[in-house]
Amino acid sequence: MKTKKLYPTWFTLGALIFYLGLFFLPGIMGIGYSFTDWNAYSSEVNFVGWKNYLKVFEGGTNYGMFIKNTFLFTAVSSITKTTLGIALAILLTSRMVKMKSMHRMLVFLPQVMSFLIIGLVFKNILHPSRGFINITLKAIGLDFLAQNWLGDLDFAFKSIFAVDAWKGTGYVMMVVIAGLNSISATYYEAAELDGAGFWSKFRYVTLPLLKNVIISVTVLNITYGFRVFDLIYSLTNGGPGNSTGVINTAVYSEFK
Repeated sequence: MKTKKLYPTWFTLGALIFYLGLFFLPGIMGIGYSFTDWNAYSSEVNFVGWKNYLKVFEGGTNYGMFIKNTFLFTAVSSITKTTLGIALAILLTSRMVKMKSMHRMLVFLPQVMSFLIIGLVFKNILHPSRGFINITLKAIGLDFLAQNWLGDLDFAFKSIFAVDAWKGTGYVMMVVIAGLNSISATYYEAAELDGAGFWSKFRYVTLPLLKNVIISVTVLNITYGFRVFDLIYSLTNGGPGNSTGVINTAVYSEFK
């Protein structure tokens, strides 16, 4: 009778404990607290049932718009970061680019910064009067391109999308690079023998073999999109008006 190896179980045990302690348990506790009147300023906790949930949807807030904005942000964010991530991954694994490691590091670097810090930094960069972008545009004679990036209805959400893409594309790129490196060169050699060009190899070799990777990063991006809060809160606080508000910023405003 063969002895059953337990190494895989022990290897996953640490990650499981980490996940349960930092994600699952706090989530369960959060659900429990949502049925009480607990807040950070009081030690007294009373059960209030569904009162908090009713307060969210009975207020004067336009939750229809916030739900629409949440889906819009999730869709645009997921498509943009996945597309740019794949493009950069292919570019930074090609022979035509030198110093690949340095370029990958520069693209990935924003990923290690917190959303709150990035939001505050770009809030200053995009400031209409003292922001770096508008000052630069005016200095080179392109005053007509200077905009109120975060305060104008036409540009606020677009600015958020741009900052979000700058922050998150690097992660997608690194995951896709790992997927590209796992594809055997023999597939491309066989395609070249059949006369396939760059786009044919990309369509019939690269994309099919990256399917699972693309699905994984898309699911992660969608999950992030539905729970986005700190980036939008630090950039626009849901403004101008409530035009860039999402579900999480609306709930926070209701209970702060």
